[in-house]
Amino acid sequence: MKRLVPILLSCLLPFIAQAQDTIPADSEQEIFIDRYNWPELPGGGQKALDEYLANNVHYPEQAVKDSIEDRVIVQFLVQADGTITDIEVIRSLGYPEFDEEAVRVISEMPKWVWKHAPGDLAPMKFIVPVNFKLK
Repeated sequence: MKRLVPILLSCLLPFIAQAQDTIPADSEQEIFIDRYNWPELPGGGQKALDEYLANNVHYPEQAVKDSIEDRVIVQFLVQADGTITDIEVIRSLGYPEFDEEAVRVISEMPKWVWKHAPGDLAPMKFIVPVNFKLK
């Protein structure tokens, strides 16, 4: 089963990133999807993202005491320069500690890199689960 999860994630990655016509009303910038030019975390795409999250998510102390496990779904934009912006929790557990930790770990990611850099790059939206699982 553990071998199946990375395979499924890599197959689903093109469907996880989503595009919309525009960023929020206060911006004129468009968001596009180019299935051949994806930004990714330096060091190996999905594998690097999985490792980064596994190594950097800090389990909220009270949640450990209460044995709470689940995931927070976070949406964000990767800008043309690789920075992460517009981080938003789109599925909360109802515990602010989890949401705050998910936003923190996403906001502290290093700049992403684009597979190809053909001049004009538009922001790309990603939706990522941040898992909280006791070991």
